[in-house]
Amino acid sequence: MASNKRLGRDFYLRDVLEVAPELLLKTLVMADGKGAMARYVITETEAYRGPEDKACHASKGRTNRTEVMYHDGGRLYVYLVYGIHWMLNIVTGPSENPQAALIRSVKDFTGPGRVTRALGIDRSFNGEDLVSSARIWIEDSGIATGYKTSERIGIDYAGEYWKTRPWRYYL
Repeated sequence: MASNKRLGRDFYLRDVLEVAPELLLKTLVMADGKGAMARYVITETEAYRGPEDKACHASKGRTNRTEVMYHDGGRLYVYLVYGIHWMLNIVTGPSENPQAALIRSVKDFTGPGRVTRALGIDRSFNGEDLVSSARIWIEDSGIATGYKTSERIGIDYAGEYWKTRPWRYYL
């Protein structure tokens, strides 16, 4: 049932393998500070699950780049890849348990780089708290049923086992 209510901390404090598929059909809201809001339905996510997951940035240890992943869930982890694309990730789980769900697609924008470009996401969003932010948050707009899973994309470097985890969720 859709409530269009901002998701609270408890939603994000769970394991990424629960949160990532439950982000499907949720609404990502962007406010411009002047009263205008744009809403985007999340249609694809990928889970990255802690230091043991060789595809997760936390597998290389705690760094300035990954610090936000060690905070309580509900913060944004935004980083640059290939020197041109910002990646939007939602930190999940309790503090000191680094996990994140990559937002791969929203309705009308497919691909994580296209999503951030369309929404104007850049480094300034890194660490932003979705529970209290005035410029970005996620609203509960229902639960997706019938979603599909597949292996994650673009992580051959992580090895066969981690590459083939069915941790990509999409409608």
